[in-house]
This record gives sequence, structure tokens and C-alpha cells, in this order.
Amino acid sequence: MSVETDINIGSRLSSVRKMHHLSQRELAKRAGVTNGTISLIEQNRVSPSVGSLRKVLQGIPMSLSDFFSLEAAPRQEVFFAAGELLEIGDATISYRQVGRDLDDQALQMLHERYAPGSDTGRTMLRHDSEEGGVVIRGELEVTVGDQRRLLGPGDAYYFDSRLPHRFRNLGPEECEIVSACTPPSF
Repeated sequence: MSVETDINIGSRLSSVRKMHHLSQRELAKRAGVTNGTISLIEQNRVSPSVGSLRKVLQGIPMSLSDFFSLEAAPRQEVFFAAGELLEIGDATISYRQVGRDLDDQALQMLHERYAPGSDTGRTMLRHDSEEGGVVIRGELEVTVGDQRRLLGPGDAYYFDSRLPHRFRNLGPEECEIVSACTPPSF
């Protein structure tokens, strides 16, 4: 009798195996089955019997009930429409963040817009990150420590954010940047 369920057995086995930091080869060795058996189950090319699945799960070790009662991990959002970016700026400097909850994320992506005359402030910024960006349009004066440069379209920056830094749009038109910061700092 093979296991019939709405649950994707192969995908779930692969996730559980990876969660326990096991290769297919290691799980097969522990369970006393072939690598091919694990591979075929994970690819959903075979539907294991209850006994076969129990034997494979003993290599983790995990019971059938634990295997079937696991909550499926929520799918990570991958694509974001322009209107879904989270605005975290103000009237003069717009920071539109890719994604909403960055608690468990290592990278923060921003679409930044600086109105003419905007400035991140006379007090220099500092935070425990690294950041980089590319100017898409307009010009932006970037100060990092004792270095200052006026950047235009196609120009870029990358620095250790623990260094004091500041951004200013001294030009007559809006400046647009795509940037990244790791770890997230907002």
C-alpha cells in the first residue's frame, strides 16, 4: 500500500532532510536504502509505501505522524510589483523597500528617490552594515568619512556603513538610486 495524500511527499522529504542537514546519500545510508530510492521519492517519481517511508524517516529520525503534521513553510515572496514596495521615507527622500518583513533577511534592497535639495541631515549616519548603490538618474553627493564625490547616472558606491556618511541632492532634478544594505538597517 503506497502513501496517498494531498501532501507533496517528495518536496516534504527533501525539506525535512535539508532541515536536518543531511545529503541524500547520508539519509540513504542511515535508513538502509539506496541513494536512488531517496532521489526517486523526492522527485515524486515513486510513491513510497507506508513501511518504506517509515524506514526512510527512521534515518532522520522522525515519526510518520511528525512528518505529516509538519506545517508547510510559507512560500517566500520572490516578485514584487512597483505598488507593493514598502515606503519607509518621507516627503523629500523616498525609500521604497523590496519586501515587508526583513526580520530573518540578510539583505535590504531599496529604490531611493531624493528630491532636489534633499539631504539625509547634517548629522552623519552610522550603522552596522555594508551598503552599496547605483545612481539611475540625476546626481547625488555622497560623503563617506573624509571622502566626498558627486555621482551621476551609472556611478556607484559601496562602503562600510560604520563609517560616517551622508547623501545630498544638490542638483535641480530628482535623483534615483537602487541600493542594498546588509544586514538591513531600517
